[in-house]
Amino acid sequence: MTRADSSSTPKWSFRADEAARSVTRLFGQRLFFLPGTHIAATLRPSGRLQNLSRPWHYWWQAHYLDCLVDTGRRELGSAEHSGPKFDGENRPSAGRLASRLVTGIRLRNFFTLVNFSAVNNYYDDMAWLALATQRLDRLAEDTRKHTGRERNAKILQSLTLQFDSASTDDLGGGTFWSRKRDFKNTPATAPVALYYARTGNRAKAQALLDWLDARLYEPGQGLYRDGLRISGTGDVALVETIYTYNQGPVLGALLELGGEGNLARAAALVDAVARGLTEPAPLLGRSAAVLRCEGTGDGGLFTGILVRYLALAARDDRLPAETRATAATLVNDTAEALWEGRRILPPQDRLARPGSHLVFSDSTALPARRSYPEGAAVELSTQLQAWMVFEAAASAASAGAPKPV
Repeated sequence: MTRADSSSTPKWSFRADEAARSVTRLFGQRLFFLPGTHIAATLRPSGRLQNLSRPWHYWWQAHYLDCLVDTGRRELGSAEHSGPKFDGENRPSAGRLASRLVTGIRLRNFFTLVNFSAVNNYYDDMAWLALATQRLDRLAEDTRKHTGRERNAKILQSLTLQFDSASTDDLGGGTFWSRKRDFKNTPATAPVALYYARTGNRAKAQALLDWLDARLYEPGQGLYRDGLRISGTGDVALVETIYTYNQGPVLGALLELGGEGNLARAAALVDAVARGLTEPAPLLGRSAAVLRCEGTGDGGLFTGILVRYLALAARDDRLPAETRATAATLVNDTAEALWEGRRILPPQDRLARPGSHLVFSDSTALPARRSYPEGAAVELSTQLQAWMVFEAAASAASAGAPKPV
């Protein structure tokens, strides 16, 4: 199998730990000072009262949870070889922080994980949290830690009911984006399909993938468009925008279900991503194509999400060697570009907090000193993206290790 050289695994594990420490120290805090809780501020520098007045971004927290699980899985492997925790022996492990984060999200969301507040009523957000919680539960099982597993099971049961209600026969299938039920799209349908595939509901997952292929696949580019919007008069309009992150969970669901047809579609999707969603890499000082990034705000997560699933493709022996090599190269080069663009925080920087000494760019084409110059506020989403990419690079480079989930 063609993969990134396994000798790069220690390098990427080190870099992922550096990102994990920087993000958790810079953005992480207790919720309302409550013991046993954890939550991430969405912007730094900022005070606790300022954070309460801002949107707290449910789905950013879900990806924070996913990143902590990534680090927790590496800690698990490291523990088997007497390795240290990512943030030292005197601080919580990634798995413990992840469990506290679930508690923090639930309390911050008014004692529920169902995302139905006045401004947050999106099924795709819930799907990301379900996927991350499922992975956390698997981590708890593998580490033989039973704390929180009963809670996790209840969360997943509750969220599954939401996905069942949102995945209807309207427009021939697919999953609604929000409670307004006026938009069926890839951002909701793809992660829900992946969730169904990972929970054994293979028929539902396949039906959602087939709907995406029939209604939102753009054969000229080989990529998936955004969605179908229903107007007040019942007219249906195709939203043709193609985003990087939409391709990721489609790829993950195709790989999870397997089978000749799905694997052929997965291989074609990897090739299409390499053709259509890349750009030159000036930070690498060599000829290379890296995945484009999609700015700040929600877009600050998009490329990281795609890279997470490309790392699965890079390690999947069922795919052609050329496809695996393409996926591994995209993951590794994108990670290299983000690492090369990092900015080290000097002690006098108002962002600097104990242990948080790196800031990463929101772009693979620009260094952080330009996207986040000294004195600029830094968004959580973009820092999670870099951390996610480094974890993916560590995963893709781990030849011979168990397939990640």
